Amino acid sequence: MSINQPRHIRLTSHPEPQAHRWQIAWGAATPAARGPVIGSVTRPGDRNVIGTHGGSYSLYRALAVSSGTLSPLQRPDLANTHPVTAIGPYPQWTEPGKIVSLDPWGHVVGDVFGDAIAEGIDIRPSIAITRARLNMAELNALLPTGDLKPDGVILHPGGDISVTKAAVDPVWWLPGIAGRFGVQEHDLRRTLFEQTGGMYPELVTRPDLSVFLPPIGGISVYIFGDPAKLADRRVPLTCRVHDECNGSDVFGSDICTCRPYLIHGIEESVRAAQEGGVGLVVYNRKEGRALGEVTKFLVYNARKRQEGGDQAATYFERTECVAGVQDARFQQLMPDVLHWLGITKIHRLVSMSNMKHDAMVEQGIEIGERVPIPANRIPPDASVEIEAKKAAGYYAPEVPDEAALKRTIGRALGEM
Repeated sequence: MSINQPRHIRLTSHPEPQAHRWQIAWGAATPAARGPVIGSVTRPGDRNVIGTHGGSYSLYRALAVSSGTLSPLQRPDLANTHPVTAIGPYPQWTEPGKIVSLDPWGHVVGDVFGDAIAEGIDIRPSIAITRARLNMAELNALLPTGDLKPDGVILHPGGDISVTKAAVDPVWWLPGIAGRFGVQEHDLRRTLFEQTGGMYPELVTRPDLSVFLPPIGGISVYIFGDPAKLADRRVPLTCRVHDECNGSDVFGSDICTCRPYLIHGIEESVRAAQEGGVGLVVYNRKEGRALGEVTKFLVYNARKRQEGGDQAATYFERTECVAGVQDARFQQLMPDVLHWLGITKIHRLVSMSNMKHDAMVEQGIEIGERVPIPANRIPPDASVEIEAKKAAGYYAPEVPDEAALKRTIGRALGEM
């Protein structure tokens, strides 16, 4: 062979590009026409995606298999796991470019592809929908004051809140992801391959596979009221889209406003549902502005230890010095879950973030009122964050919350 003759080097043990039995036609009108998402590792010939089911949790599955506690041939028994309520289909599911980062049919595969699953094909849901009750101390504290009143349906006397909730795993259609970010698909594939240390060679060796199951966290959706109302533009919708902050959301760290704003979003969602509308909280796994918790804590140290202490003027500079970027959340993919729910209008967006607002508007979602966090909910140590984001243009100009003002006046009149 001449040294100038190109050589084919196999970087993967998976099958070569071929006419596949299970083609994926992204954006098709029915799940059967679209085709199932199959990330099986035990039947390579069935695979039609890059990556595997479970995202980052696939590594824990590998440990379970390695330790002998889980059979690698195990298949989930999907009996009685079907959704507790119907979601969709909605026009956005088949509208080109509207949904590129999740499988809108991910919650119905157990029914639609039941025969194939019975045949032994490893097809798994990427979305699960159930019902539950929430109970949060800050909201319970509003009951004795009358700021929240139990109705026995949404909010119960003991403080429990009835919700419908969904868990959504990411499913990336690579051509659509590239289009959303305005890059070439081959450049996106190459970068994903390189920045994961070559973990997924199929990204650059299998152009016939256009769907990727990335090893990242997913989305949790909490619906207050009737889920069917989410797609009805006439029904007032209150929505909070929240990015994960473990330290504040779970442990109550006071260096940021994350938990207070999350609580405020739930509070406003409860009120919306009680008043005949519907409330929605979308929780995205994007810890530390999608930079990770280790990076976030390093930034905390850098901010606190700099000369002059923590300052709004250097808030983003300290982050960029450590991480190389101020924010890696890039909200371009965030509206996909709203499209999955059929949403075309949000009457009250419980967020001051221009990044979130603009991403929704660019994807055709109409936004009405924008609800800021009340000043009395901001922890003293979080004032630096608020001032820094205001100065950087992160936040919308603060405007009076007219709906909240009307409620306050109404309560006052009722007490007269």
